[in-house]
Amino acid sequence: MPAIECRNLSKYYGDVRGIEDVSFAVEDGEVFGFLGPNGAGKTTAIRTLLGFLSPTSGGATLLGRDATDPVESRRARERIGYLPGDPGLDRDRTAAAFLDHQAALRGESSRDELVGRFGLDESRRIGDLSRGNRQKVALVAAFMHHPDLLLLDEPTSGLDPLLQEEFAALVRERVEDGASVLLSSHVLGEVAALCDRVGVLREGHLVAVESVSDLRSRGGKQIRVRVAEEVDRADFEVRGIMNLRVGETVSFTWTGEYDALIDLLSRYTVLDLDVVDAPLEEAFMTFYDGDVPGPTGSGSGGTSGPDAAGSGAVDSGGEGR
Repeated sequence: MPAIECRNLSKYYGDVRGIEDVSFAVEDGEVFGFLGPNGAGKTTAIRTLLGFLSPTSGGATLLGRDATDPVESRRARERIGYLPGDPGLDRDRTAAAFLDHQAALRGESSRDELVGRFGLDESRRIGDLSRGNRQKVALVAAFMHHPDLLLLDEPTSGLDPLLQEEFAALVRERVEDGASVLLSSHVLGEVAALCDRVGVLREGHLVAVESVSDLRSRGGKQIRVRVAEEVDRADFEVRGIMNLRVGETVSFTWTGEYDALIDLLSRYTVLDLDVVDAPLEEAFMTFYDGDVPGPTGSGSGGTSGPDAAGSGAVDSGGEGR
């Protein structure tokens, strides 16, 4: 039985679409990534799955329990760790008091270990903590009762690179112990490092569910080639080439067939050739046709309404989803 099964789930805010007809499953022991820019519908989907929002139509199960039934949903949440994208922590409490309250609700079998692991000072008032330290409090709360299922919304927002690595190690350990994970992120490297499969959301619709390797293959290969002759730029302005740069070396992203690439390069005497996988960002952009909101995209795509706040950067730590 899947840890999560989502069937044609839709959520509208009046006439504004949050998500529409979303279907996917997270298998036991799987890390499933929700990928998309701010406003794509990731947070709306998670909050609807958890019963915080009532679906407009469709259904879902969490750990085999009906997510749309209040009693069943509550029982499922006892075995779930949830990290919201913007944790609503009581700023007047100390971190210790907040975690004491969470422990009384769900348990705290690994609290001390996690507090030490993330270097959290529990004695400080939450309102006095930095964004990163507040994120540590939320992470400890989500993981400390050893949940069977984790729903993590932008989990590394505010964390420094070393703590991001510690978070990734923690996720892998929990999965080895049998947990399943739904990880919503627009940090593409995080998704590539942790996830088995990804679902790509665009304007409230799930446009693809793929393995990370299949997703990466969409981005093609990055080619750097140095040739003996003077390069005619027109030779390289062909179908299958993106991001062309011509100088002492010719560099581009190749998305076509390899036979066509060999034919192209055979016109020159190749002195040096380097071929590597294109960044995951380029694969991601194939779903958006360059129309990703924010400074890294050229357009204004995405949804409006409660799920569309934030800067919209594809790889930022913005608050909107």
